[in-house]
Amino acid sequence: MSTVFTEDAAARETRRVLWVVLWLNLGVAAAKLIYGWMTGSVSMQADGIHSSFDGMSNVIGLIGLWVAAHPPDAGHPYGHKKYETFAAAGIGLLLFGTCLYILRNSYLHWREGVVPEVTRISFAIMLGTMAVNWGVTTWERRRGEALGSEVLVADSYHTASDILSSFAVLVGLAAVTAGYPLLDPIAGVVIAGFIGHTGVLVLRETMQSLSDRARIDAEAIRRVALTVEGVRCCDNIRTRGMARHVFMDLSIHVEPAMTIARAHAVAHNVEDRLKQTFPGVAEVVVHVEPEDHG
Repeated sequence: MSTVFTEDAAARETRRVLWVVLWLNLGVAAAKLIYGWMTGSVSMQADGIHSSFDGMSNVIGLIGLWVAAHPPDAGHPYGHKKYETFAAAGIGLLLFGTCLYILRNSYLHWREGVVPEVTRISFAIMLGTMAVNWGVTTWERRRGEALGSEVLVADSYHTASDILSSFAVLVGLAAVTAGYPLLDPIAGVVIAGFIGHTGVLVLRETMQSLSDRARIDAEAIRRVALTVEGVRCCDNIRTRGMARHVFMDLSIHVEPAMTIARAHAVAHNVEDRLKQTFPGVAEVVVHVEPEDHG
């Protein structure tokens, strides 16, 4: 049975998850960077930088959540929730920056003919950090989906790219051991490709909120509204916002002879029924019209 979180509880849980992931990412990044610099492995250093950017994305997410938690005011009557979406978009842009940095590093190491030192510890560090990242990615994505958090889902994609890039590093290290050092910077290019692809996925998801794409199927909303006594028809249905903070408006048609007080009560019942059925709905605006209104 899934847990339904209130808006405030979801925000608190999201922040808690981000803090845990932040410290794990910093530990993973430190292990890769320190040993990568010690051995001169460009792919290992690139992967460490990628992991450090994971930590930076956590910080961006925490700042976005802090701003999003501010209540509505005169300048933002709908609240500040989209700042969480902006934070997710920031994570996507950060991924592209990481991609360009790694491509530059790979080119410089190829041009200078740097040959890294590969040891058993190199492989142990990469395998260990991959295991940590797999656990973090799985947990963060599940929590993100349960909480309806764009930041957590975006950040889980960022962390997931670490697993793929770490695998590419392992291939590069194995190639160096076999006497093919050129494959180390090539592995860096492969890592950059993974990261760039992840950035596209993250930005594509944030665009759904920023472009006000419909969040809930209109037909499903209509079916729920028609279960309320007194509603003869339901149309002009629109939804927008974040997955866990949806704004909805619709029109219901009632008997022309219905009193204003009764129509007002029916509209309230429709609002309550929709919020009960769709937990992510924050606000419902119901327009009441007589049934024969064209």
